[in-house]
Amino acid sequence: MAYNRKYIACIKEECATPQTTQEARPVLGILGGLGPAASCYLYQMLIDHTPAERDQDHLDVVISSRASTPDRTAYILGQSDEDPFAVMEQDGKNLVRYGATVLAIACNTAHYFYDRLSEALPVPVLNMPRLTVQDAKAAGCTKLGILATDGTLAAETYQLACAQQGIACAFPSAEHQTDVMSVIYDDIKQGRRADMVKFGAAVHDLKKQGCNMAVLGCTELSLAKRDEHLGSFFIDSTEVLCRHALLACGITPIGF
Repeated sequence: MAYNRKYIACIKEECATPQTTQEARPVLGILGGLGPAASCYLYQMLIDHTPAERDQDHLDVVISSRASTPDRTAYILGQSDEDPFAVMEQDGKNLVRYGATVLAIACNTAHYFYDRLSEALPVPVLNMPRLTVQDAKAAGCTKLGILATDGTLAAETYQLACAQQGIACAFPSAEHQTDVMSVIYDDIKQGRRADMVKFGAAVHDLKKQGCNMAVLGCTELSLAKRDEHLGSFFIDSTEVLCRHALLACGITPIGF
């Protein structure tokens, strides 16, 4: 028992004090677990898109996968009084303490808290929705369809980003938005493949509204692109975050 207490004390001391190296390098902190599979996919994507011939060519990354963070959509919609921000803020500070020089939030809905979080932290925090809309416009998008959680839509995260970039946007009808939420929560978050009938109906709705591109504005939907090989009509917010995270850390990404 005494050994266990001593061991735990040593681990706490080690975690509280970031390890130093002779050469200062950028360190990406990933605020993850929102959900876990999406965060894991972002990390794998960072590896896959880094030009590397040895371990040391890869980006230094620290990840907080706090799966117990309260549900963001439930809080935004007033269905829960559990505020995720306190958990996100503490994890962000822990990532910085461990050496992170720039942060990425592996969840679109969590960007509802972006302004508060970026003000609370001493390092830059990438804004996935704004970067995604910026890239969509650069790719020629004039009307962006938004495939996202009810929380992201209620927060108007993508709507505001589209307005800032001067492009139109649309989102599925109530019926099809229910299908999108089912794909996210009933399928992907439960480890199942996306129901492509439901997903396809929502996409068809967006195309009928004149959208010439749609954002996978939930990191769980990024997994649907991976598994179902979705085409160029879609812009993947996780891919955008990955590319900009590598660039922010001085790495020119490959394979995009």
